[in-house]
Amino acid sequence: MDVMKKVPVREQDPQVRAHNFDEVCLGYNEQEAMEEASRCINCKNARCIQGCPVNINIPAFVHEVKEGNFEKAFHIIGESSALPAVCGRVCPQETQCEGVCIRGIKGEAISIGKLERFVADYAREHGVEPEKADHLNGKKVAVIGAGPAGLTCAGDLAKLGYEVTIFEALHEPGGVLTYGIPEFRLPKKRVVEPEVENVKKLGVKIECNVVIGKSITIDQLMEDEGFDAIFVGSGAGLPKFMGIPGEQANGVFSANEYLTRNNLMKAFLDDYDTPINAGKKVVVVGGGNVAMDAARTALRLGAEVHIVYRRSEAELPARAEEVHHAKEEGVIFDLLTNPTEILVDEKGLVTGCKVVKMELGEPDASGRRRPVVIPGSETTIECDTVIMSLGTSPNPLIASTTEGLETNKWGCLVAEEGKTTKDGVYAGGDAVTGAATVILAMEAGKLGAKGIHEYLSAK
Repeated sequence: MDVMKKVPVREQDPQVRAHNFDEVCLGYNEQEAMEEASRCINCKNARCIQGCPVNINIPAFVHEVKEGNFEKAFHIIGESSALPAVCGRVCPQETQCEGVCIRGIKGEAISIGKLERFVADYAREHGVEPEKADHLNGKKVAVIGAGPAGLTCAGDLAKLGYEVTIFEALHEPGGVLTYGIPEFRLPKKRVVEPEVENVKKLGVKIECNVVIGKSITIDQLMEDEGFDAIFVGSGAGLPKFMGIPGEQANGVFSANEYLTRNNLMKAFLDDYDTPINAGKKVVVVGGGNVAMDAARTALRLGAEVHIVYRRSEAELPARAEEVHHAKEEGVIFDLLTNPTEILVDEKGLVTGCKVVKMELGEPDASGRRRPVVIPGSETTIECDTVIMSLGTSPNPLIASTTEGLETNKWGCLVAEEGKTTKDGVYAGGDAVTGAATVILAMEAGKLGAKGIHEYLSAK
């Protein structure tokens, strides 16, 4: 065994997986996990912990995997994370824990994400459950949204002895884990549902089909229902569009709508009659993880798929692994390209997408080189479906029905260290930052739980 190189992880063949919704990565078995864990040099100054947004004690759990103590490894991870099977699959480890791994300086970093996934899967398959609080402290907290921020906040508070109820607007908990990320990256029955059940085993109650601001308001939760504090982790489900001609046509989707229909309404199963225009030739506008998810979903539904992105490959915000998988599966990348109009026939159906070529100019405020139009470079991509993946912003319903809860110019809740402008109300995740990653939402959930615990302890 070459300790400088990762133990390879098994994956479905690209030509096979491009036609199914089964999980792409097959993960480690026990022997492979122990071999990979043995590559860890157990640094005294473990930078991987600092690189993890939820501060998992990575060297400790990796050491237990090396020794074959998988249950102990699970409980070590459980001290910091309520969703290890999710994080092991969708976190951008290459820019976080693995990105600062000392082993990675001269060789390849430890496959921390794949080891976390292995431990979580082992625990699920062997009936290992999280450890709950010994007793309740008599205080009630409401959490709005059963996505990664809300589940994390609820789990942390439950372990501290709080009576926690999550209110979820949709009919299934999980948030983006359930309706956003496709089955081939994050299986719902096998991974997401058991992770949610583990949070419930900590004592957390989840009430679905409750739209805060419509079914009941934040003020009513506190004044009439007796909740001592609130955490808002309602996410950012309001899609953004470009404002170009033709965007109202039949065949134009937001990535949110396309993925939600496919996930919650099971459009990927032949025995479900889901009203979705899968498309034969699909253009996906955007370059993030959600764009990759939408493109790879459309591909599996039988389409020829183009990703149109206005910058170069070096600036693609999606994880390198997702871009690599999309290319392997046959997604076509039209880089340094930007849509200017969606072409529509007399019936209002999409027939094509007018695009213009771009070149990179001087850096803009984000530090990335700004795309500039190349005059006279207009062309048309023939297509029947366009999916806009340009980010999302929070739904204004909660802020508009809660006096004293301030938002910024993007419609995001204003919160400092998780504390909003309304006493007793904390917030985090996409509702505060706009669309971001699962692990950053979890970090915000932990911060919210810490703030609520300090606030209620002081009272």
